[in-house]
Amino acid sequence: MTLCIPRTPYTGPLQAVVLDWAGTAVDYGCMGPAAVFVDVFETFDIAVSIADARQFMGLEKRQHIRSMCRLPAVAAQWEKKFAKTPDENDVDAIYAVTEPMMVASIARHADPIPGLLSFVDGMRQRRIKIGSCTGYTAPMMDKMVPAAAQKGYAPDAIVCSSDIPAGRPFPWMCYQNAIQLQTYPFESMIKIGDTISDIQEGCNAGMWTIGLTQSGNELGLPEDLVDALAPEDLNNRLDAIGTRFREAGAHYVVKGIWECLEVVDEIGRRLGQGDHPLLKFESSSPMRSGKR
Repeated sequence: MTLCIPRTPYTGPLQAVVLDWAGTAVDYGCMGPAAVFVDVFETFDIAVSIADARQFMGLEKRQHIRSMCRLPAVAAQWEKKFAKTPDENDVDAIYAVTEPMMVASIARHADPIPGLLSFVDGMRQRRIKIGSCTGYTAPMMDKMVPAAAQKGYAPDAIVCSSDIPAGRPFPWMCYQNAIQLQTYPFESMIKIGDTISDIQEGCNAGMWTIGLTQSGNELGLPEDLVDALAPEDLNNRLDAIGTRFREAGAHYVVKGIWECLEVVDEIGRRLGQGDHPLLKFESSSPMRSGKR
C-alpha cells in the first residue's frame, strides 16, 4: 500500500465502505433492538416506548441503556419504584438482562434490506472493500453474522462495540475497520448508516458519510408499513430525517442502500478531483432523495 503524506490532496481511488448493520444492511426499520429495549425495561416494571428506545439507537448498548435511564420519565419511574435514581449498578443490572434478550432475538432480524446484495456486487465489481460496524456486542454478532451469511451477506470486516474502547460517536470502530481492511487514508472510505450517531462516527473518523432515511431507525417502520404510508406523509417524514442528518454532518442523504451505488461513484469522482470530506460537502444542489 502506498502511504499518503497529506501535503497534497488525495486523488486516488475509493478503497472501502463501512456499513452499519441493523437498519442499513439488515433488519428493515431497525425493528429488532428497539423492541428488545422495551421488553427489557418492562422486566423492571418501567414503561418505555419504542420512541424512547429509538432516540439512542446506534450507541453501544450499555451507553444506550445509560442514556435511556437519564430520560426524565424513566428516571422518575425508577425513583418511585426503587427510591433512587438509576446509577451504574442499575445500568449493569439492566444490561445483564439486555444482552441475552438481544442474543435470543437477533437472528430473527438478519434479512438483507432490499438492494443490499446488489450493492455488495457493485462494490466487488469496483474492487471496493466492505467493512461493517455496529452497536451490537460480540455475543450478539456471533448470532447475527452467520444468520446474515446464510442470506448472502458477508462483509470483509466486522467490528462491534465490544471490540473497542468506546462506541459511537467515537471513530474507533471505523479505525478498526481501516486496520482490518488495510485501507488508508480515511478520505478514501465511506461510512453508511441510518442514525445520527452513525453520521457523527463517520465524520469524526474523517470519512465521507451517507445517511439512510427510509430503511432505518429514524423512520422506524418495516417495509410493509412504509409502503402503506401516503406519499406526502412519507416524503415529509423523510425530509425531516434528512434535515437532521445534514445538521449532523452527512455529506449525502438517500433513502436506503439501494440508492448508494450512484453516490459511491460520485464520491469516487470527487476524490479524483482532490475533494476532501472534511472540507467540502455536497454541492449546492439539493441533497439526494431519489425514489426506490
